[in-house]
Amino acid sequence: MSPISIHLLENRHFDELFEFEIQNRAFFENMGFGRANSYYDKKQFELIQEEIIQEQAQGKHFMYLVKDKIGVIVGRVNLIDVVRSNLNKAEIGYRMGAAYQSKGYGTKAVSLAIEQAKKVHQLERLEAGTSPYNIGSQIVLIKNGFQFTDRKKQSIYHNGRWEDSILFEKVLDEMLIK
Repeated sequence: MSPISIHLLENRHFDELFEFEIQNRAFFENMGFGRANSYYDKKQFELIQEEIIQEQAQGKHFMYLVKDKIGVIVGRVNLIDVVRSNLNKAEIGYRMGAAYQSKGYGTKAVSLAIEQAKKVHQLERLEAGTSPYNIGSQIVLIKNGFQFTDRKKQSIYHNGRWEDSILFEKVLDEMLIK
């Protein structure tokens, strides 16, 4: 795997991100994580991304593009549903393009997002959920120090049916686990 970096979503990324989403649409849909047809309308896509950038400014979400060493988008890693309370936390989600599967990009992208979560966004815990059949995603989480916490029954609507979700978490603040 070549070196990668993550970059917080900005307006200047819209065209490149749109192309990434179009190129990987069939792959993501086949995986069961497709988007509505309206997402692939250029104007609608830009409106969605502008809303995301506004939510980033409010600290609700932090959406990162994963880029390879020459600056090509290979995936996304997101910190969503940020909660600020006595325990600052968010949910982490990620997806790599079809050509970048099983090459270590997801593992490294999650590692970089964990660093950002702790150092930049002052988060203390990250949570994640995967399909019980998405072993690759579970391996990414485990390699990054996430621990299995629970199984939610029929909580993901995937490929026309409800299925369970496997839940993981990672405590980022070492003082919390002492």
